[in-house]
Amino acid sequence: MFRHVLKGLPIAAVALGLSAGAAMAGKANDTLVWTTDREAAVADPYYNRTRELVIIGNTVWDGLLFRDLDTGEFKPLLAKSYKWVDNTTLDFELRDDVKFHDGSSFGPEDVVYTVNFVTNKDNGVLTYKNVSWMKSAEKTGPNSVRINLEKPFPAALAYLAQAVFMMPEGHYDAAPKDAQGKKDFGAVKPVGTGPYMITEVVAGDRIVMKKNENYMIGGPKGTPQIGTIVYRTIKEMNTQIAELLTGGIDWIWDVPKDQAERLQDSGQVTVENAKTMRVSYLAFDVDGSSNTKKFMDKRIRAAVAHAINRQSIVDNLVGPASVVIHSPCHPDQFGCTDDVPKWDYNPDKAKKLLAEAGVPDGFEFDIYAYRQREYTEAVISDLAKVGIRAKLNYMQYRKLRDLNWKGVTPVQHMTWGSNSIPDVSAITGVFFSGGKDDPANDPEVNKMINEAGTVTDPAKRKALYKTAMSKIAGELYWLPMFTYAKYYVFNKDLDFKTTPDEIPRFYTAKWK
Repeated sequence: MFRHVLKGLPIAAVALGLSAGAAMAGKANDTLVWTTDREAAVADPYYNRTRELVIIGNTVWDGLLFRDLDTGEFKPLLAKSYKWVDNTTLDFELRDDVKFHDGSSFGPEDVVYTVNFVTNKDNGVLTYKNVSWMKSAEKTGPNSVRINLEKPFPAALAYLAQAVFMMPEGHYDAAPKDAQGKKDFGAVKPVGTGPYMITEVVAGDRIVMKKNENYMIGGPKGTPQIGTIVYRTIKEMNTQIAELLTGGIDWIWDVPKDQAERLQDSGQVTVENAKTMRVSYLAFDVDGSSNTKKFMDKRIRAAVAHAINRQSIVDNLVGPASVVIHSPCHPDQFGCTDDVPKWDYNPDKAKKLLAEAGVPDGFEFDIYAYRQREYTEAVISDLAKVGIRAKLNYMQYRKLRDLNWKGVTPVQHMTWGSNSIPDVSAITGVFFSGGKDDPANDPEVNKMINEAGTVTDPAKRKALYKTAMSKIAGELYWLPMFTYAKYYVFNKDLDFKTTPDEIPRFYTAKWK
């Protein structure tokens, strides 16, 4: 199919049942259509933690602050100014010219409501780790607000810029009830203050966003240019490519390396490979909660680590902006270090370890994955060469996440983008501080990670993270794999700038 796509557009259209009339994307329609293979059933950044909702969250909602990617500086966004009162208190003066998409004015009451709602565990926010560092918020004046922290949290400004979005006061009060009689907060009609407003949500199919004509003037996000942005779910990459070439969509990413290179050679679209803050990792069932107990044995985990040629995956599948990693973090994050125990590619050592563990002929197990099937297939191929036979269970992220939380998965090939927060707390604080995402619940590691997330001395934070990550890597609770690099492919009429944090700024895009 792919060769047909490149040889002639009419063939692609016929093969996929497309028609010229179905194409609604592009400059002529002032509509930017982007797609991934994942469903977005919930259009709320607090009740959906997929990358798609991180992107849509930054497009439709605003936080108090904004991170300038060029300088790393945190600038006021919904705020006019901010200051640290002490290690656990932040004061903000707010803009007085901001309106929500429903026409209501933004003010301190909305900040108080949002912070106090999302930090209440009873409200079941899926991104709770992003907000749990806040204790409460209180109005301090007609246009000012104070946020009180549970304890010192050095990464607070980064989260306020990229993970804490403001909702109007009372936003979730009218949430409908689900079949169990519990309030479904994710089903509330989306209302933000951002450059675009959501006008339609078709669960699992599309989310339509229209330009906010009343967006704030002079803010760091700029002024939105394109009239309509549409997110669509298209499961198959070949279908995404064909629709891009026939005008049905304008922007895709996660294009496999070989296909991206052919598309670049075709000259029909713009192709770029750019790094992201996402990392790939294997997580092992080290506590034996699954049906497969073998991964409780560190020798088995080490055999897996030595059997996988991570550099080959980077070189042949991911792209030039990717690098192999050894720590459970992204190299661009504060506190990340490469000075940890490393597991080199050594199939002979892997076979020796299997023999020592009593399985010289290898064994069978289920491996679970949800993203870039070809990467996991490469892992499976490498494992097979030393006698470890992995059966792939490939599924949507939400289903896999739930299975992981139930302790069903022996090994899972996962990724984490840290909400693009440039601080190690955004990854180790989620996976190694205790709780259902933690594969080991190692008390020593948990203590160091939790302490590192609260101390304000940068040198002490780095030392704590290094010690914790050395144990995580040395014990192989995770096998860190590589940083993600994405191939972006988009309409040649689109003026779009790739960014290193995996949050495409569609609100800055425009037509050439």
